[in-house]
Amino acid sequence: MKSTQDQQLNIGVLLYGCGHHQAAWLMPDSSIGRIGDISYYQSLAQLAERGYFDAVFFADSQSFPGKHSTDMPAFWFDPVVNLTAISQVTEHVGLVSTISSTFSNPFTASRQLLSLDHITNGRVGWNLVTSMTDLEALNHGMESLPPHDKRYEKADEFADLMNKLFLSWDGNDFVHQRETGELIDPSGIRPINHEGTYFKVHGPSTTPKSPQGKPVLMQAGASKPGIALAAKYADAVYSVSWNLKQAKRFREKLDEQVHQHDANQRHVKVFPGLVTYVGHTREEALAKKAALDEQLPLETALKQLSYFIRQDCSDWEIDQPVPPLPPVEEFTGPVGRYETILEIVNDTQPTVRELLGYLSAGGGHLTLIGTPADIADQMELWFKAGVADGFNLMPPTLPGSLDDFVELVVPELQKRGLFRTNYEGHTLREHFGLPLE
Repeated sequence: MKSTQDQQLNIGVLLYGCGHHQAAWLMPDSSIGRIGDISYYQSLAQLAERGYFDAVFFADSQSFPGKHSTDMPAFWFDPVVNLTAISQVTEHVGLVSTISSTFSNPFTASRQLLSLDHITNGRVGWNLVTSMTDLEALNHGMESLPPHDKRYEKADEFADLMNKLFLSWDGNDFVHQRETGELIDPSGIRPINHEGTYFKVHGPSTTPKSPQGKPVLMQAGASKPGIALAAKYADAVYSVSWNLKQAKRFREKLDEQVHQHDANQRHVKVFPGLVTYVGHTREEALAKKAALDEQLPLETALKQLSYFIRQDCSDWEIDQPVPPLPPVEEFTGPVGRYETILEIVNDTQPTVRELLGYLSAGGGHLTLIGTPADIADQMELWFKAGVADGFNLMPPTLPGSLDDFVELVVPELQKRGLFRTNYEGHTLREHFGLPLE
């Protein structure tokens, strides 16, 4: 018999600036003035917890161009520090931080995550990335990012080493017996003596394993090496899927890799990104999207598109069809987003302006517009089709779109038995229905 967690959706939220739509900061009720205020993020996490979300998640970038008047300083706080502050005003919601294997020191990163996991009694997860820009590399003593295959080779060693550090000793080895004069049981505390291609770490960690064993590992790469890495190490994957066909293809690729790497055929959860515009009527929901799209700064949107497809789009005719794009096999940038853009173009044959509208919030993730029942219908369809174990919500505006989802969509999902009505456990592993490590 399936557990309750297997029969219900997992829902997280990616907190970004004042919302994922590029025009969110221009709206009259924008929260743009608060993106440097920690109480803002604390209040968003409390809102997610009120909706019984599994986790709040922070992406990260370790560079800030600051060259254009529209550059968004969304990564104001280090995500681990931000989540530590959030942990003090929440009790249940999971806390997921992005960690770059290209730039991070594994001993320091594992210690920070374990520390927060102890502080929260087991609510922590981490999203393993290899980073995407040369500008980030310049902040870490590099001339440019290493080649894609080398980044993933390093990420594989990084993940393996992080697991060793996470589990290098147990809190039970801290015996603190005054009667015998023993503080620790050294028989259970061993160095790991890791010597690899990229890292050399003696160990053990200064921090024992967490109440949930080790933090939950998320992964988001959609390239072949990224999927292979997820199949080998990840508990769950953040994915980009514009439509059901793309979601099915990703699930099949991931399952194929899991079969190659894991004799036990474990199930790696998949959480596609989800952008929602919710109203009491479909017309109200459409009006919310239209109000944002009308404010969309075309120069900023074209700059984002140029970044996604790795070519200059600034001189494209805005109301003409999208020019031919090279096949994904010839693309050298982040593959997942590019595949999604190709899917949108193939599905809709859009003008450049229409493509920018599709990408304006979330960059091409599943976008649902309508009533709570409309939204829940599609979420249920993807869940029951086996292509989504849950979703990573990407609200167009914050807090408005998140509040809409919590107040309108969550009750509809609960009515259908698709989402929890209370937290049954405490740790993030319990929320996801994952075994204790």
